[in-house]
Amino acid sequence: MKFLLTLVQIFFFVVAFAQRPLTVCSWNIQNLGKSKSAAEIEFIANTLREFDVVAIQEVVAGPEGPKAVARLHDALNRKGFKWDYVISQNTSGSKGASERYAFLWKTSRVNIADTAFLDQKFRNEIEREPFIIHLAVEGKILTLVSFHALPKSKQPAKEIRYFQFYPQIYTKGPLLFCGDFNTPQSHSVFNPMKKQGYTPALEGKKTTLRQKCLNDGCLASEYDNFFFRPDQVKLRKAGVVHFYESFSDVKKAREISDHLPVFVEVELSGSSEN
Repeated sequence: MKFLLTLVQIFFFVVAFAQRPLTVCSWNIQNLGKSKSAAEIEFIANTLREFDVVAIQEVVAGPEGPKAVARLHDALNRKGFKWDYVISQNTSGSKGASERYAFLWKTSRVNIADTAFLDQKFRNEIEREPFIIHLAVEGKILTLVSFHALPKSKQPAKEIRYFQFYPQIYTKGPLLFCGDFNTPQSHSVFNPMKKQGYTPALEGKKTTLRQKCLNDGCLASEYDNFFFRPDQVKLRKAGVVHFYESFSDVKKAREISDHLPVFVEVELSGSSEN
């Protein structure tokens, strides 16, 4: 009887693990480079440790950017799971606007199905071309598209409008767009994507930090988000990490970043990879 009970427990444990959603975090970590101290890197690692996959925007373009990502990777590896990572080349934007992206992931949850790359299809139209990776998740492919749009003053909508063409270009697996769009999900530029079935994971959630807190709070704009098709990617949960609440002063929090991490818990629909 005890042996049978053990088998049942193992069965339900395996089923529960297999059905565990994939947690994906996207974070614009302002100027991730040599300016981040060891204590700040440790704080960032503690903020990210519970996620399975992390997409980072605004990694410094020079050599100090990759060094900071390597420091973060080392800190995450000391949190109980083995992590891997990849860093993009410099984006092809104008001087002062070029930067890098990074992906980090728990090797127990996902593998790279192909080389990560900066998108070349619209590199002349998009200043900081998106960083794309195909991830193998329990026999299925998820294509993660990480993006950092132009500032609001430079009309980011003129870049975002090209995302409507990505589903016809990148067909290896369902697309999950993420990043700092510098544009709220309610903007009409997202309408072509929405007509294709894409929907934002977050609505009405502010994700940027003000210079100082006001009577109505410390947050300013609804810029960071995920976009996905519900028939391809099942959303179990979405949210924002209010890391600034760990600081007594919002100015100190902004030394980590002026953006909050956003995350989703998802399951993939459809068939397995070929």
